[in-house]
Amino acid sequence: MATDPLQKTSPEQSAADAAAPAHLVEFDQVVKRYGDHVVLDHLDFTVDRGQHVTLIGPSGSGKTTILRLLMTLEKVSGGVITVDGRPLTHLPGPDGARKPATERHQREIRKKIGMVFQQFNLFPNMNVLQNITEAPVNVLGLERAEAEERARDLLDLVGLREKADAHPTRLSGGQQQRVAIARALAMRPEILLLDEVTSALDPELVAGVLDVLRDIARTTDITLLCVTHEMNFARDISDRVMMFDSGRVIESGSPEKLFGDPEHERTREFLGAVL
Repeated sequence: MATDPLQKTSPEQSAADAAAPAHLVEFDQVVKRYGDHVVLDHLDFTVDRGQHVTLIGPSGSGKTTILRLLMTLEKVSGGVITVDGRPLTHLPGPDGARKPATERHQREIRKKIGMVFQQFNLFPNMNVLQNITEAPVNVLGLERAEAEERARDLLDLVGLREKADAHPTRLSGGQQQRVAIARALAMRPEILLLDEVTSALDPELVAGVLDVLRDIARTTDITLLCVTHEMNFARDISDRVMMFDSGRVIESGSPEKLFGDPEHERTREFLGAVL
């Protein structure tokens, strides 16, 4: 059984992690274009195991595209994406040349990745408990009793244990997004992708969702890759913040450095507009 990243690392797991690739995610000269429009321009960046990395920048700069490529919702136009030392996008062919990875290979790699979207995408015909347990039972092969026990633990984590039998239509937007976070974590991902998870919420509901994510960042070993316009949240949870513009990383550093003393004029302009 895969190690649960929501449990703090044991000495045995620390030894196993030491032997694993340091970079859990690596983009190597990745290009994404739509026709003549280049969204990602020979992008190089990495996310290390256990790290919390936040992507900031103007809308249209390519941040969400990075997450969609990792979930194989989009295909790369060039370059290679590697997850835990294994290529996501390509496989070596018999002649040494790269060939596109099969859907089966990508499904296997995607088991390491969870994603929480802007929209909640819960199944309206299922109650909260069923929404969280459906994929662990049918994709991971967990026994239903085990999946339900874990789902209730995750509902505790997001503060919604009493809503296990409720249907999504009976929940507020903030509650639905917290269920979506629990659903993503139920798949035991090694890395959790967060795509503007509060952008569809009314302002008074944002704080509750961000508090849940702060707790996850503070109390678990899970790796986070986050796209957000919530700058205070980015400052709180990040080990590293990356500023994107026109499909490139123009500046990267600790939140203290990037928010307190940015080097690039475009970063200063952006932060001046959003802070």
